[in-house]
Amino acid sequence: MFDKSVPRSVRHFALLLSLTCLLNTACSVEDATQSETKTEKEVAVQEFGKSPQGEAVQIHTLTNPQGMEARISNYGGIVVSLKTPDRNGAFADVVLGHDSVEGYAKSPYFGAIIGRYGNRIGNAQFTLQGNTYPLAKNNGPNHLHGGIKGFDKVVWTAEPVNSPEGQGLSLSYVSADGEEGYPGTLSAKVVYLLTNDNALRIDYEASTDKPTIVNLTNHAYFNLKDAGATTILDHELMLNADRYTPVDKTLIPTGELAAVEGTPFDFRQPTAIGARIDGDHEQLKFGLGYDHNFVLNRSADGLVLAATVFEATTGRRMEVLTTEPGVQFYSGNFLDGTVSGRGGAVYQRRSGFCLETQHFPDSPNKPQFPSTVLEPGQAYRTTTVYRFSAQQ
Repeated sequence: MFDKSVPRSVRHFALLLSLTCLLNTACSVEDATQSETKTEKEVAVQEFGKSPQGEAVQIHTLTNPQGMEARISNYGGIVVSLKTPDRNGAFADVVLGHDSVEGYAKSPYFGAIIGRYGNRIGNAQFTLQGNTYPLAKNNGPNHLHGGIKGFDKVVWTAEPVNSPEGQGLSLSYVSADGEEGYPGTLSAKVVYLLTNDNALRIDYEASTDKPTIVNLTNHAYFNLKDAGATTILDHELMLNADRYTPVDKTLIPTGELAAVEGTPFDFRQPTAIGARIDGDHEQLKFGLGYDHNFVLNRSADGLVLAATVFEATTGRRMEVLTTEPGVQFYSGNFLDGTVSGRGGAVYQRRSGFCLETQHFPDSPNKPQFPSTVLEPGQAYRTTTVYRFSAQQ
């Protein structure tokens, strides 16, 4: 290795130097490996009490390098908290919620996965392949959001998801044949992904062993200003929809696709939610404000911009993109001050809004609407993205 003409002391020093370099290289590799592992933060899990049936419930916390945080419970797949920055970089919650499972068990679907069928089904029944299926009447004469114990009131199986795009949580639930009156064993999977660019992406999947209907969505109540301390009437909303589906007095679509032009339902340009909400319009009186499905403009399949919302005080902006044909805009008309939320907050009327991406309400009874039928061997897949930013 060394020329023997080189003095022994020099040879020993060179050998020692070589070994030191090798050891330092090994240490550097180990340090790099440890550093890489540390940057891939695990999804934090904490106990969140028990469901009304006594099942253990947890909260899973997703974070991203920008400091955004999403806390999701396996009870109902609920988005318990969603913290985003304002124009000054200050993080705060933008969803309404509760401090306990008990609160969610009694609340009007706050932040939850809705299924098997999001929104209303008229007269609480539908016919599929010659068979009529009666459902629970839990909204006047109609069926709403999957019934008495929909997907918002069950405990899902949770698994963390590793993705180069961000931290994720996979939730799965098997709904038995006949549960809440629906036919077929439905295997559902919902993946929440908090992306590195400040978006909450939700991927829905389902399969069945019998013909059935399915229409999954999320029922988060948003308030970009103060998480429900004040109303959302000053938020500016844009809806990418030339048409909407008018409803009867029980909020079931009539089957018509009506033009928004010239009506209080025209949000094609950013408009304050409260600008026309109490106008003299029959549809507003039926819903006590906005509680309507909007038909999204699209020229192809895939993600399309459904809505944008801007709150001027904080500068927070939210974009909603989806593969679905519609979005239900609900202006929190039935919040009435009887629901106490996180930190003792009392949620008054119109202190939160929902943008529920979906197939249209009562589609099983409206053959002219996009179909919600799922057959064995078919895969139900939809995606919705809530993307956040801040404007100066």
